[in-house]
Amino acid sequence: MSRIPVTLREAVVADAGFLAELWRDSVRRADVAEQVADLEAIIKSAAESSEERVLIAEYDGERAGAVFIRMTTITPLNLEPALQVLHPHVLPVFRRRGIGRALMDAALLFAEERGIAQVTTGAQATSRDGNRFLARLAMGQHAVLRVAPTHLVRAKLNAQGPALQRVQGYRPQRVLAVRRSMRRTQSTG
Repeated sequence: MSRIPVTLREAVVADAGFLAELWRDSVRRADVAEQVADLEAIIKSAAESSEERVLIAEYDGERAGAVFIRMTTITPLNLEPALQVLHPHVLPVFRRRGIGRALMDAALLFAEERGIAQVTTGAQATSRDGNRFLARLAMGQHAVLRVAPTHLVRAKLNAQGPALQRVQGYRPQRVLAVRRSMRRTQSTG
């Protein structure tokens, strides 16, 4: 039984619709036309950049997966060069055929050619298979990325703070007034 080869190529604007479907859980919440427009801009930007690539994996001539890679640093505070391997994803029907491995191999080749010693990536917390795949490639956790709407974090932050420190938005005058009030309470007590 012969194995069908996986081929990789750089994405073109015509791939934006495929990527919008493949990455639907990762792109911004908007209608499909806006998501496609976003991805068209990302593909064009990557095509013009020496530091970014959007790669499409094909299996027997069909688009089966993709990855976005870009040179950056470990974090904005840790300036060691790193390659971000963003959203490596394979369509469920094409899994376990070497496509994820081919995408990661292409990312590593990109990093090695540029002398980048660190690779970072992530998988959705709910993706058991994705996380297991990355763990098998020796990729350990460095941090946990948490995301929430700003208004929800504000509500939780306000609800958890002492009553005197609960403020609506950051207002330096209000913070100073609360501090003065607390000092008066402490000095008279």
